[in-house]
Amino acid sequence: QQAFAKEVVAFCDEHDDIEIFDVTRENMAQIVDTPERRAFMKEIGHKGWLGMTWPTEYGGQEGEGVYEYILNEELAGRGGPQIGKGVGIIGKTLIAHGSDFLKDKFLPMILENDVEFAVGYSEPNAGSDAASMRLKGVKHTTEDGREGWLLNGQKTWTTSAHFAEWYWCGVRTDPDNKHLGITLMLIPMDDPGITINGIWTMGDERTNEVWLDNVFVPDEYVVGEVNHGFRYISQALDLERFTMFTYAPIKQRLDLLTEYVRTAERDGAPLKDDPVVRTRMAKLHTDAEVARVMGLKFVAEAVKVEELVRQGKPFQPPTLQASEYKLFATELSR
Repeated sequence: QQAFAKEVVAFCDEHDDIEIFDVTRENMAQIVDTPERRAFMKEIGHKGWLGMTWPTEYGGQEGEGVYEYILNEELAGRGGPQIGKGVGIIGKTLIAHGSDFLKDKFLPMILENDVEFAVGYSEPNAGSDAASMRLKGVKHTTEDGREGWLLNGQKTWTTSAHFAEWYWCGVRTDPDNKHLGITLMLIPMDDPGITINGIWTMGDERTNEVWLDNVFVPDEYVVGEVNHGFRYISQALDLERFTMFTYAPIKQRLDLLTEYVRTAERDGAPLKDDPVVRTRMAKLHTDAEVARVMGLKFVAEAVKVEELVRQGKPFQPPTLQASEYKLFATELSR
């Protein structure tokens, strides 16, 4: 593991470019949104570092999740793009629940970083309560006899919509059942019925609202079973909390704060000698260590789950550990 960490550091040093690594960007926006970042991630794919934990039959190495953790934390600490959605959410969900058609189409592209995904869960009235999504999907047959779904509605906070090729989208297919009425679908972002409007954040990052107007999705692009999407989304969110919210940027900001306190003065007295400041700094460093270990605790549990996935056995993502880490780390980050 230490040898791999050194290899990742050396690789990143070789590609140290402001167009790839920018620590001033918000961590949640560390996405593959430029040609330079896309080319960099493609090189990571060629090194075999994307999908390291996947089964070998799908192009993976059946490696332990700690290697994915090491890679992602190093990328995050430098303000670089991260493995994120394709490998950690869409890929693992397709391996567990997708049809052979979807696996054959998307998994090779993910490993080569030849595709970018946007994730469509949030809606104006469905944020933290993802099961409240209303984007409506109705069974439909086209004039040429294709069976599928006709989609109408709105999504919001879709960060990657303006450059992604495919939409990983939750759709309300049964209005009478909140949790067992959602279906996951894959939709091409260039569909003429999709309209994307940018939303700019305080951190000068772009997210988006997405409108779907009579968008037709063939049955073969439905992920897993109809109306079972919320279960898949819940499992994927546990993975997302790990792959999309890293510890390294929190530690980076704490180090900057610590250096400031070490050298700054107030009213002619060193700030580091102020007992209130010292107490606060001690608490922050303690909480940072708690967050770090919570992340490792999640990794340890995820390794057990990945082994079950490889064996084709039923599995339950480490929901408790994922939620604990996400809540504690985001509060600490704020």
